[in-house]
Amino acid sequence: MPEIPKATGYTGTAKLLHWLIVLLLIAQFIFAFTMPHIGRNTPVTTLISLHFNFGMIILAVVVMRLARRAAHGEPTPCPGLPPWQAQSARIIHWALYALLFVLPVLGWMNASWRGMPMVMFGYELPKLMPTRTPGWGWTGDAHTVLACYLTLTLVALHVATALYHYFVRRDGVLQRMLPG
Repeated sequence: MPEIPKATGYTGTAKLLHWLIVLLLIAQFIFAFTMPHIGRNTPVTTLISLHFNFGMIILAVVVMRLARRAAHGEPTPCPGLPPWQAQSARIIHWALYALLFVLPVLGWMNASWRGMPMVMFGYELPKLMPTRTPGWGWTGDAHTVLACYLTLTLVALHVATALYHYFVRRDGVLQRMLPG
């Protein structure tokens, strides 16, 4: 394997937050795909409660990650990376950040709309709206569609691109975010 060009990497904090979100998302999708369908009278089961809790934890970690990024910026792109690829990466990253912020809020809105309590560490979070507020039933469908289609598509594109840079281009892009 040829020598990988030296590129500015991400800080340990950025890597920790990135990989923490990865692990939380894996757990979140496992909960989502194994929990019961949420209908009109579905009780909050352990899996549903875990899904709610992990959604709020993801929201908190994303806020920390965005605050860290605002304070420290991002490393310069790898040498030789075409400008269109650097710009595409920025667009994908910001779309993922937006989704990881919007999805928990939509889920919280839908739980509120359904009258489902959101309990974290023994404390019930406030409802974002009264139960069955007219015109807000769409929040659950939007949450599901954005999570299952758009988020998974962007995550798959993100992973495929990282693997392309590692195995085909061998330009050090993936190594910038790997632990160590």
